[in-house]
Amino acid sequence: MVIGYMKAAPTSYVMQFEGGQVVREGAGLSFFYWKPSATLVSVPLSSVDVPFAFNEITRDFQAVTLQGQLTYRVADARKLSSLLDYSLGPSGRYRSEDPEKLPERLVQVAQVRARTVVQGMALREVLVGAQTIEAQVLASLSAAEPIRALGVEVMAFSLLSAKPTPEMARALEADAREGLQRQADEAIYARRNAAVEQERRIKESELATELAVQERQRQIREAKMAGDIAVEEQRSALMERWAQNEKQAADARAYALEKTLAPVRGVDWKTLMATSASGGDPALNIALAFREMAENAHRIGELNVSPDLLNSLMNSGAKPPRDTPRNATQGPARER
Repeated sequence: MVIGYMKAAPTSYVMQFEGGQVVREGAGLSFFYWKPSATLVSVPLSSVDVPFAFNEITRDFQAVTLQGQLTYRVADARKLSSLLDYSLGPSGRYRSEDPEKLPERLVQVAQVRARTVVQGMALREVLVGAQTIEAQVLASLSAAEPIRALGVEVMAFSLLSAKPTPEMARALEADAREGLQRQADEAIYARRNAAVEQERRIKESELATELAVQERQRQIREAKMAGDIAVEEQRSALMERWAQNEKQAADARAYALEKTLAPVRGVDWKTLMATSASGGDPALNIALAFREMAENAHRIGELNVSPDLLNSLMNSGAKPPRDTPRNATQGPARER
């Protein structure tokens, strides 16, 4: 059958060539064509995701593997079809392998741009700077002349992972683990220091409180001692005043007694006793008699005192002289 029918999908840009000229083109066309003289070209317009894996060297000469995907779409189908063969054969398949080479070309261009970015970064920066790498590579691809010449638009450059060599990964993990351990130790030390500082503040507060209490107690003791000293001073003044008063009273009594005894200071006591006895006091007379006998005891042999005399002396309240002879006995007085 020499007449064919073409029905393209909305995401396919179809061009019909007759005698080297484009007679029909557009996206999603459907038409009949004469097979012996027609050439059909179909360029897919949908976006395509191309995975990639790049092995690159960082600025510090460390190997790193970048894995991700590149997303692109055909922006100018006529320009692309002029550079690559997208013509369809009788079976509806592409006549050449050019459509399969387009992703490889784009990945190669992306790898060159990614290498330029990675070589300007250290390994640690590459491992944690995925967004930076993506932004720089995408900007470089958007401005790349080889891609613009193909009529292709790079929509996204996604970096899914960046992995160092296993040995370097273990070294970085150990370093990071040690760093985290140091941070944990520093946090523990900081917490201990904070606890010690808080304990020191508490101790200082307790000591300050104790000092304040001791100072207050000292003030109380000083006030009490001052009060006791004032009381003792008042008591001393009172005793001194009392002693002065007693001394003055004693001086007054001594002066009065001296003045009283002055007239009789040179008079014999016998005369005084006799003068006193002239008043008629019988007890006094008896006392004088006993006094006389005491003085003349060496001349008295025996002395008898009757019970009646003793009774009268006791009833009258008179007391015999203290120096009454102890060897006096009852009986009539006899003088030798």
